[in-house]
Amino acid sequence: MQKKNKILEVNNIFSGYGETEILHGVSIEIYENEIVTIIGPNGCGKSTLMKTIFGLIRATSGNIDFLINDELTSINNYDTENLIKKGLSYVPQSDNVFPSLSIEENLEMGSFIKEEGMSESIESMYDLFPILKEKRKDPANQLSGGQRQMLALARAMMLKPKLIILDEPSAGLAPNLVSSVFETILTIQKAGVSVLIVEQNAKAALERSNRGYVLATGENKVDGTGKNLLKNKEIASLYLGRK
Repeated sequence: MQKKNKILEVNNIFSGYGETEILHGVSIEIYENEIVTIIGPNGCGKSTLMKTIFGLIRATSGNIDFLINDELTSINNYDTENLIKKGLSYVPQSDNVFPSLSIEENLEMGSFIKEEGMSESIESMYDLFPILKEKRKDPANQLSGGQRQMLALARAMMLKPKLIILDEPSAGLAPNLVSSVFETILTIQKAGVSVLIVEQNAKAALERSNRGYVLATGENKVDGTGKNLLKNKEIASLYLGRK
């Protein structure tokens, strides 16, 4: 079996807001074509970790390495625009599409840094997500919650990233739409993109993840394959609602 390349390595990261430290030495790693989920209670630092990786918050200590030109390179001091150019995309929990713009205009906005090849990229998104092609001229505010998340993910794919970070992709969705969102995530993985997910719906995410991490009080607590974490009785009791 061919050894997979490591896409991202977060090593002993400390981070927070002002004088308030949220992360106390968190470490994670992601390999190519993996889905990795981070779970944990509210306030444990999941979203802070995502924002630190994406350069929205500066780490006060530790290192973040990302695969650039086939070599893991420190990105601690990269700004978000530079990270996007290097192959890292981030989809926030809310306000992740432009509601008054059409689906096609939203996709065009996803390629604002690099306009060459935009038409080809849009067509490739329509090939991945045919429902978006059907509704290409419709404003995004006419989409269902699940379709809106699909559009947000497709927009993040426009620059052909190596890794997409998703912050609570199923938040606020009706139960019948959650499955469709995770099917969209699997479609992205099949297209060769690694996915890092922060998710409150731990069961749905871990069922579809290669590996997962559990954070608590800003620290690593448990990690393992998605299947093994689902079988862990303590995790099941704390995060999955099972005894």
